[in-house]
Amino acid sequence: MKIWLDVRKSLLMATGLVAIAAFVADARPRQGRGAGTPIYDPKTETTISGVIQEVKEVPGPGRGTGTHLIVKAGGDIHEVHVGPTWYLARQKYAFAKGDSLEVTGSNVKYHGADAIVARQIKKDGHTWTLRDEQGVPAWSRGKNR
Repeated sequence: MKIWLDVRKSLLMATGLVAIAAFVADARPRQGRGAGTPIYDPKTETTISGVIQEVKEVPGPGRGTGTHLIVKAGGDIHEVHVGPTWYLARQKYAFAKGDSLEVTGSNVKYHGADAIVARQIKKDGHTWTLRDEQGVPAWSRGKNR
């Protein structure tokens, strides 16, 4: 009987330690839903106007995908991180090769490469706001504008 109580105590302690370790590991700061999300910095905000060269769906930090646009603006090529593909579809935001647009967003380094995290996109007379002025994504607030 005493051995059974010792085993139960040990299992209970191990379970508690695992729960504490998981809580601490999840407490690290991050933006968006995944740790791989680039951080929006309002101080690096820029606006570009150009033409979409390619629309890419890339693996996101969870099970879904994110939409990136390859945009030619002047003589430069920019990779624009727009947002989760599911959110864009829900809002009926559609992008295609050859579309002209204006992107306002934050210049960031993402996996060692330059990118722009879009805050606002203007296309065909429509303005789509993806993030607020601090860079908080509309989809993380549960809003469906």
